[in-house]
Amino acid sequence: MYITITPQKLGGTYSQSSADFVGYLEKENQGLEQEDMEYFFNQYSDEISAKDVIKEIDENTAKLKKIEPKFYSITVSPSKYELNRLQNSSEELKRYTRELMKDYVSSFNREINGRPIGIDDIKYYAKIEHQRTYKGTDFQIKENQPYASKILQLKTDIRKIENGTMTGNKDEKEKEIAKLEREAPHQQDGKRIVQGMAKSGNQSHIHIIVSRKDASNTVSLSPGSKYKASETEMHGKTVKRGFDRDSFFEKAEKTFDKNFGYHRNFAETYQARKDFIKNPKIYFAALMKLPTNEKALAFKMMGKAGVPMMPSIPVTQGQLAMKIFKGLRRGVEVAIKSSSIGI
Repeated sequence: MYITITPQKLGGTYSQSSADFVGYLEKENQGLEQEDMEYFFNQYSDEISAKDVIKEIDENTAKLKKIEPKFYSITVSPSKYELNRLQNSSEELKRYTRELMKDYVSSFNREINGRPIGIDDIKYYAKIEHQRTYKGTDFQIKENQPYASKILQLKTDIRKIENGTMTGNKDEKEKEIAKLEREAPHQQDGKRIVQGMAKSGNQSHIHIIVSRKDASNTVSLSPGSKYKASETEMHGKTVKRGFDRDSFFEKAEKTFDKNFGYHRNFAETYQARKDFIKNPKIYFAALMKLPTNEKALAFKMMGKAGVPMMPSIPVTQGQLAMKIFKGLRRGVEVAIKSSSIGI
């Protein structure tokens, strides 16, 4: 499970309207018949129009400054292993979203009128998407880049030969291009993976737009708070504040596992990935204690995500060379950002 929470920005400033972002999320509906479209939904309603989403989000921004986010984007990307557990991606992910947003509100250290905030205190809209394309940050694109650069240069040379500004054998250069296309390390359906190419397989994921202000348009709720849980004085009153991202991410996995009977591998857990980044020695020590089958699956998952693997993982902590783990850590950070292995 890979979950991100981001304030929406246009360049260096926060978006003053949700129109552009909502329009972006409508891209998959272009050219589809009405019965095939994916609509926005919230906790209680389905088939909400993009126009209504924009209106509701944009009008729920009382007293927010231009330098403050008006809304946040939550993207939830289940891994292929998690998606394989689902029978009906759209309907089951919709059900999961509604449970996930309960986890979201419970992760706030906030009160409204003396009570903890609940699901009815937030204003959000979500949409299921089924397609993804390769981005420049994906490890497949990065590792194919040397081949892409050579191919581009050869194509430039061919154009020069054709217009007479360069001498050379066009056929030989075309053969070299074909050879590089075949040798590129990452292929999909027999073709070199390039930026913008649609990813194969089940790519279903969830986009959620959640207003910065509560449903009453009076209380500010920021999941970007630097505080997990604290108190501050405001207008002469003690006010709780904070959002616990660690708690939210952990609840998100548990909710998925409980709802769909999913057995989460060690390598998929938020805590394990967090340990890898902060203390790889502890991570690999725990990994080596797993039963053989679970350990094999963990390595398979890491490999699929582009995490660099050592030929053999040392068992004792004394053998864990830190310079190797620094490289591994960098690899995992890239993989977490460009795939669906991490939260």
